[in-house]
Amino acid sequence: MAIEKKLEAEQQSEQMKFVLNKETQEADRKRIEAQGIADFQKIVTTGLTDSFLRWKGIEATSKLADSQNSKVVVIGSGKDGLPIILGGNN
Repeated sequence: MAIEKKLEAEQQSEQMKFVLNKETQEADRKRIEAQGIADFQKIVTTGLTDSFLRWKGIEATSKLADSQNSKVVVIGSGKDGLPIILGGNN
C-alpha cells in the first residue's frame, strides 16, 4: 500500500512538472508574440503621418465615389477635410 502511494505521488509530481513546463512554454510563446506585435505597431506607427493618412483617405474616397453603391458625395470641411459619402445600395 505504501509503495503504491509513493508511486502515485511520484506520478503526480511528474505530471505537475509536465504541466508547469508546458505552461511556461506557452507563456514564453505569448511573450514572443506580444513583442512581435509591439514591434510591428512601432514600425507602422512611425510611417503613419497625417499626410499619408490624408492621402489614403483621398484614395478611399475616390474609390467610393466611383463605386456603383455610392449615391451622394458631400464635400466636408471637418478637421481632416475629407469628403463624406452618403447613401448607397445595401
